[in-house]
Amino acid sequence: MTDPTAPSGPQPYDAVLLVSFGGPQGPDDVLPFLQNVTRGRGVPPERLAEVAEHYLLFGGVSPINAQNAALLDALRAALAADGLDLPVYWGNRNWDPYLADAVRAMAADGVRRALAFVTAAYSSYSGCRQYRENLFDAVQDVPGAPTIDKLRPYFDHPGFVAPFVDATVEALAELPPATQDGARLVFTTHSIPVPHSDAYVAQHLATAGLVAAAVAADTGVDRDWDLVYQSRSGSPTQPWLEPDVAEHLERLAAEGVPAAVVVPVGFVSDHLEVVYDLDTLARQTADEVGLPFARAATPGTDPRFVAMVVDLVRERLDGRPVNERAALSGLGTWPDQCAAGCCPNPRGRRAALSGADEPEPAATRSS
Repeated sequence: MTDPTAPSGPQPYDAVLLVSFGGPQGPDDVLPFLQNVTRGRGVPPERLAEVAEHYLLFGGVSPINAQNAALLDALRAALAADGLDLPVYWGNRNWDPYLADAVRAMAADGVRRALAFVTAAYSSYSGCRQYRENLFDAVQDVPGAPTIDKLRPYFDHPGFVAPFVDATVEALAELPPATQDGARLVFTTHSIPVPHSDAYVAQHLATAGLVAAAVAADTGVDRDWDLVYQSRSGSPTQPWLEPDVAEHLERLAAEGVPAAVVVPVGFVSDHLEVVYDLDTLARQTADEVGLPFARAATPGTDPRFVAMVVDLVRERLDGRPVNERAALSGLGTWPDQCAAGCCPNPRGRRAALSGADEPEPAATRSS
């Protein structure tokens, strides 16, 4: 349903807010960070301790912090180069700098209306609606907080797709030459609960198809490809999206596939779920079954990805329809306003934020 309070036409915006997941910055941060992530979910302490070991392998520091800091700098420079005098703030869901702190800083600086760019390209509860809930909570806690409008999902924007194409071609070149033409492309993303996953899966299939087609055109080889999942974190009694990437690599080796390139299309940067789940665990599995393996890089601060953020901001500033180059898949551009019932909270309905019966609050519109 359409939010009756939604603005029409170009709107004045005076800031951009970079919104991300957050991660620990040292060993002492790891357990408190994981407690933030899992609060209210009943995750047993022993499971948190197990996951903590993954972070401690990397000194208790998540790569996502440095990656977001680099993206922040690149985005500020790109906006200025495009003639946009918009300050850029940064707030996280689960760790410092927290969203509430970013909103307080915006309010103190006199920001009245901001656009939020979230480092999650697809529609899902955790990748979209939960961030809107987080924004709503942060705004409610800050007197004089600005209105914050969330930018739309960008899974098929060329600025997101093109870096994966080049990274996949580069990863193919890392394989033994005799295996390159027969290598399977294995696109991977975070597993989520099966209920309400239709849009999430459809968007990933669209992105994977775009990347695979462009790689085929670039290399002259039309390769088979698959969409698989990783980083499952839910109860074993609840169905989550499958197959798991490690199990799939084992299957490919058993089928005689000569090599695999894993392409993490579900991720914007090389954070812990990439460097641990793929570079560590998936690579170990591939080595064990004798499957030549390479992993494509994520967009990170690729200039095309940064330019995409500016393009999304321009869409809203100019009040213009999305141009053809901004949506490449057969799905078309995802709507500015989330549909009723889109990406519901799997742990229960939240008043004014589920989208099922009530309009979205103006402070957290998704576009």
